[in-house]
Amino acid sequence: MNLKEYIRNVPDFPKPGIMFRDITPLLSAPEAFRFAIKQFADRFRSAKPTAILAAESRGFIFAAPLAIELGAAFVPVRKPGKLPYETRKFQYDLEYGSDTLEMHVDAVEPGARVLLVDDLLATGGTIEACLKLAEESQAEIVGCAFLIELTFLNGRDRLKNQDVFSLLKYDGEA
Repeated sequence: MNLKEYIRNVPDFPKPGIMFRDITPLLSAPEAFRFAIKQFADRFRSAKPTAILAAESRGFIFAAPLAIELGAAFVPVRKPGKLPYETRKFQYDLEYGSDTLEMHVDAVEPGARVLLVDDLLATGGTIEACLKLAEESQAEIVGCAFLIELTFLNGRDRLKNQDVFSLLKYDGEA
C-alpha cells in the first residue's frame, strides 16, 4: 500500500512557503490507518517495548493503537498544566522562543523499554524532549517511529544513536 496516496499536500499552511503534510485523509481510511499501525508494530515488535511514549496531540493518534497492538503501556506527554498528577518537565528551544513538555513522574519505570512515536519528524525538538523525559526516568529507548519524516530539516540528527524509523520521507516540496 502506498501511504503517500493518503497524505494531502496543503501549500502555504500555516504560513507562506510551507508545504503542510495533512494526515487526515489517512486517518479517514481505515485500511490505510491499520496498515500504518501494522508497519510500526512489525518493525518494533522484536524490540519488545513495554511503553509507547508520544507527545500530544497527533502522536497520540498513532501511539495508542500501537500500544494496544504491542501489549505495551501508552504514555502521554503533554503541554504544561494538562496532566493531573505530579509531573517531570523538560523545556526545549524552538526557532522563536521555547516550549515545555511534561509527563507523570510515575509514567515510565526505570528500565522500561520505551518506543517514542509521533506523526512527524521535522526539526526533532519535540521528540528530543520526549527522549530526554524518558531518559530522566532511566528508561531504555528502543526506537523512534514516525509516520512522516521531512528529511531536509535534519531532525534525525538530534536523535543520534537511536533507531529511527519513518514510514514516509519527504525531501522537499514533492
